[in-house]
Amino acid sequence: MPEHGQDGQEREFDLGWADSAEHKEPSARARMLAARWKHNPPGPVPFRPEPDHRSSGRGSRSSWVSTAVVLGCVAAVIVLLGYINFRAPY
Repeated sequence: MPEHGQDGQEREFDLGWADSAEHKEPSARARMLAARWKHNPPGPVPFRPEPDHRSSGRGSRSSWVSTAVVLGCVAAVIVLLGYINFRAPY
């Protein structure tokens, strides 16, 4: 039996009512970061950091080499499947 004459419908919170609240409590992560940054603020971070230049003597593969390798593998699979179908006894 509901107390004070209220049923479940009246006690349910409305999302619009919650969104219109004047004060919203920050999330746990926001509170944690605010406490951490209060004594130790983060340093500046560039929008796009400098790329890492890892030179192992031969440079990185260009995109056309990768594309050629992939297309070569696809062609090899097509030829292999055609050969298997050609040799299959009926």
